[in-house]
Amino acid sequence: MYRVAVIVLAVATLFAVVRLWPDGDRESDLKFGSPGLTEKAEVDSVEKVECTVPIENATCLVATFTLNSGPDEGDQGSLDITSRSADTVVDPGDNIKVAAVQTEGGVTTYSLIDFERGPPLIVLAVAFAVLVLLFGRLRGALSLVGLAASLGIVLLFIIPAILDSKPPLAVALAGSMAVMLITISLAHGLGPKSIAAILGTSVSLLLVGLLAVIFTSAANLTGFTSEEASLLSASDSGISISGLVVAGIIIGALGVLDDVTISQASTVLALRAANPKQSTGRLYSRAIDVGRDHVSATVNTLVLAYVGSSLPVLLILGSGELGLGQAMNMEIVAKEIVATLVGSIGLIAAVPITTLLAALMSGALSRAELAEAASYGHHH
Repeated sequence: MYRVAVIVLAVATLFAVVRLWPDGDRESDLKFGSPGLTEKAEVDSVEKVECTVPIENATCLVATFTLNSGPDEGDQGSLDITSRSADTVVDPGDNIKVAAVQTEGGVTTYSLIDFERGPPLIVLAVAFAVLVLLFGRLRGALSLVGLAASLGIVLLFIIPAILDSKPPLAVALAGSMAVMLITISLAHGLGPKSIAAILGTSVSLLLVGLLAVIFTSAANLTGFTSEEASLLSASDSGISISGLVVAGIIIGALGVLDDVTISQASTVLALRAANPKQSTGRLYSRAIDVGRDHVSATVNTLVLAYVGSSLPVLLILGSGELGLGQAMNMEIVAKEIVATLVGSIGLIAAVPITTLLAALMSGALSRAELAEAASYGHHH
């Protein structure tokens, strides 16, 4: 019965993904203006100069650089940088991206667009992959495949579908279900533990979606708390900004739900394997005790993750004269509170749901099946 439920869930998810798949004829092409052609460059020297702009406490610099790409590769140029920070914006040796602009007099001027971040990101990604493979071996390799599949679903389905004016809630649910099915299956197989975890995660994810819709509406969260949201709105894309808030809550909750449900299912099977004759009620009670410890730690992790991502906002609010009530009433704070609490409720609900499913399933397993499932357990 449980395997049939997973098959039905997989078919429904596939059907939803196919129905919501972007057709390529986007109604929501975002037009923010092109930044123009940029070239890579390396900063040779930085000189502090007297500011000519009426900006209080500004730091003005002239940076000399050498172009490392484009038709003028090897040539030198310079650009002016004005910043309110006392720290130097660029340092000699920094890799940057610059844009060239031709003035009416034929003079080429350059502006700083961004830093070149590719090399350090590649080094970090390679180090991460090597460590995962060294410690996880085959399981680690499968988790990397699952991670690649997750990113593929986000980049090839979720983002294009939302840009194609598909409902963000439906897209987020379908995409999250697809990610969950793929990652759990790859990392943990398709045994009883994975089946219980998949079903427990699915129910909890639907609960998170329902609560996100209800409390986003009840708290009148519009989503217009960032410059990016304003740009999306100004682009006449037709994308629901409040829908993006709900979608973000669902996708953000998925990672911790996967971990908790796999842990609970693994705990139940290990306890059943240790004593196959214990009753389902006794097994459930013992596994829930483990789940409570796990939930308390994971909820703390979830809250700190949201706090960490919102630290600049919290610093701004903390430096003012706003009281706690006023600060919490601001949408930029209320949105994070709703996301944290909704995700935490889904996390808490996942424990008894998954524990009950795993306890019921384990009662029908033979000693050999229990031993196999327990040996393929989940470890922290």
